[in-house]
Amino acid sequence: MNDHRIAVLLGDGMADYPVDSLGGKTPLEAAGTPNMDYLAAHGLLGLARTVPEGMVPGSDTANISVFGYNPKEVYTGRAPLEALNMGIEMGPRDVAFRCNLVTIDDGVLVDFSARHIETEFAHLVVRELALRLGTDSLVFHPGVSYRHILIWKDYPHEELADTTPPHDIQGRPAGDYRPRGAGAETLCRLMDESVRVIASSESIRSATARYRGRPVSAWLWGAGRRPAMPSLIERFGLHGHTISAVDLIHGIGRAVGLSPIRVDGATGYLDTNYSGKAEALLSAMERANFVFLHVESPDESGHEGKLEHKLRAIEDFDSLVVGRVMEGMRRYDDYTLLVMPDHPTPLSLRTHTADPVPFCVYPSSGFAVDGYRREAVRGFNEKSAFATGLFVEEAHRLIEIMMNKSFKR
Repeated sequence: MNDHRIAVLLGDGMADYPVDSLGGKTPLEAAGTPNMDYLAAHGLLGLARTVPEGMVPGSDTANISVFGYNPKEVYTGRAPLEALNMGIEMGPRDVAFRCNLVTIDDGVLVDFSARHIETEFAHLVVRELALRLGTDSLVFHPGVSYRHILIWKDYPHEELADTTPPHDIQGRPAGDYRPRGAGAETLCRLMDESVRVIASSESIRSATARYRGRPVSAWLWGAGRRPAMPSLIERFGLHGHTISAVDLIHGIGRAVGLSPIRVDGATGYLDTNYSGKAEALLSAMERANFVFLHVESPDESGHEGKLEHKLRAIEDFDSLVVGRVMEGMRRYDDYTLLVMPDHPTPLSLRTHTADPVPFCVYPSSGFAVDGYRREAVRGFNEKSAFATGLFVEEAHRLIEIMMNKSFKR
């Protein structure tokens, strides 16, 4: 086995804009993050562009970059990556769609997650949709919480439908963002009929009282065909695991040859099992040389627009994940940590942006970069990362940089 071990610690959506109530600081500046600050002071801190110019700033494209792949070359859509992790077989003509369960009230998309709908209730809803709307060519697959999949078998169009992520349009009229283009008539029909099916179902109605009655409907987006990507072991000799609460990360991992590790209590929200994830990474490192650990809670807090939640999520990530992994990795002679967000999820916008994000590479045996301004580091945050002068235009190069232990301008 390659003795050089790499751990990626990714806090989804941690980056942000200055917040007036924080005195013009970003959440990363204001939060207490002693562990990430230590890594920034003793490693290499800079900015990286995770979303290539012209691409939508989704968690899919951004995380593909952090895994070491150019989204412009390999990206086929978000939903097929999640379907891959769910074990859903896709034929060459099949198209996968993400099926969110959302809250639409008086025509306004109020919540992209149906108030973080419980998985048990969500499965009841998706089973009802499958029974009453599913066909041989339109197949619903239940996932976790609000995240589910629709497979359109033998999709009859060359072009994919133009759809909108629901987390991008919270508080806006849902009708302005319905699917358009190829296949849109069928997708809109399914979305419209989902409202009727859910509202009229006796089994759902009987369960609603237990699940804090709420309006729920399906929202279809993220279309794509089956992905094909070369593995990390073929490219770099890296083999290992993904640790996450979301199918997207495990799906990307499976596509590049990694296997998922499931952690009890990993929810993707503030109550996630941070410590369990860190311990799972350290255990996996005994047999692997690459582990990608993903924490969703800062991103969810950004989508909610809740400053207190985002600060808490960042601080928990720092203390319970980064600090524990730092301590545990010291048992190895040759390792590198990469700590970063995938994209910003600014509280003021409640959606993703394509701005470059701070990253920190911390090698057990350091390497220097000409012109690097270490004295500018005041912690792990956007401003310090900019001030160091270290900028990586293509974030997918970070894995190569860590493998070669060399930054080349």
